[in-house]
Amino acid sequence: MHKPKKIILCGGGTGGHIFPMLAIAEEFKKLNPDNQILFVGSSDRMEMEIVPKYNFQIYGLWISGIKRSSIILNIIFIGVPFILKNFLLPFKLIFSIIKSLYILLRHKPDFIIGFGGYSSGPFLLISNFLNFKTAIQEQNSFPGLTNKMLSNRIKYIFTAYENLSDTFIKNTVFNFGNPIRNLKFNSNKNSHEYFGLDKTKKTILVLGGSLGAKSINESILNNISLIRDSSYQVIWQTGKFYYKNILSKNIKDNNLVIKDFIDRMDFAYNVSDIIVSRAGAIAISELCVISKPLILIPSPNVVDDHQTKNANAIAERGGCIVIKDSDAKNTMIKTAFDLFENKTRMNKMKDSLMKLASPDATKKIVNKIYDLI
Repeated sequence: MHKPKKIILCGGGTGGHIFPMLAIAEEFKKLNPDNQILFVGSSDRMEMEIVPKYNFQIYGLWISGIKRSSIILNIIFIGVPFILKNFLLPFKLIFSIIKSLYILLRHKPDFIIGFGGYSSGPFLLISNFLNFKTAIQEQNSFPGLTNKMLSNRIKYIFTAYENLSDTFIKNTVFNFGNPIRNLKFNSNKNSHEYFGLDKTKKTILVLGGSLGAKSINESILNNISLIRDSSYQVIWQTGKFYYKNILSKNIKDNNLVIKDFIDRMDFAYNVSDIIVSRAGAIAISELCVISKPLILIPSPNVVDDHQTKNANAIAERGGCIVIKDSDAKNTMIKTAFDLFENKTRMNKMKDSLMKLASPDATKKIVNKIYDLI
């Protein structure tokens, strides 16, 4: 058994940062239950609610990102309170630096790894300044602003895409893939019954994320008659934000199963023949492991357009079809139906995704951190 270590995982803001952190934390605990794991996040973001549910301690820093919009436009259209958020940023940085110093000197970790998000910037800078062993985990195919800045000072970087070795030329790069939750799949006979599906029909799984995706939902609503008249069936995860409004439309279609959230993703992945999804880095990492024919619709509302870059990186290797968000309403369902008619392409997608998959990424990252310690 590995000797017990003190590890700090820093980052958050979205599930794409939080769940990789949790995957790493749980792997450390699996290797040695005496490992001490501490999380650091932003005090007003979702990690403060999610992490304690997994029985890990978390500190929150008073920090936020820079609002990049024009200050004049913000004053005219949004108002002074919005400007105050940028005005307060220097004070937030000072408080975050002081609290980071307190956390580091109190806990004296053996290793710190940052996963992106507002909190990781000041915390990793201070960690590096105090000579704690520190690393970055970059989930996307193109680094974000925070990680680009940090890479000038922090030596070790864990990546999920090979092309980043050319970006981080001065760093020691470990391309192990993204850490993902433990995915348990089996050919459970109850998967079709769980959703009330017809075993004789091919199934499309449509995922819009936990909150949902407007364009993806509109593409289903816009093609109800096409789905109803087809020989295919759809599991439609609307997201909690849109669910009540969609239910109010009283859609009656035996080929359509509507869910706000899917608890049994193992069943959903088992029954699906084609998967439609947003293109977040962690979602893609999971979908590569699943290796089912894939249609990605990148969100246009992501800083630095990460999702488009992620999706294109998979498409270039033949692993998916990419549809622009603005085109999804009219083309998403038809593209999925057409794909069913092209078995050669479907098989090539499966093969490409299998080659891109990194099912052991979490173990590799944790073992490498032990080596670096």
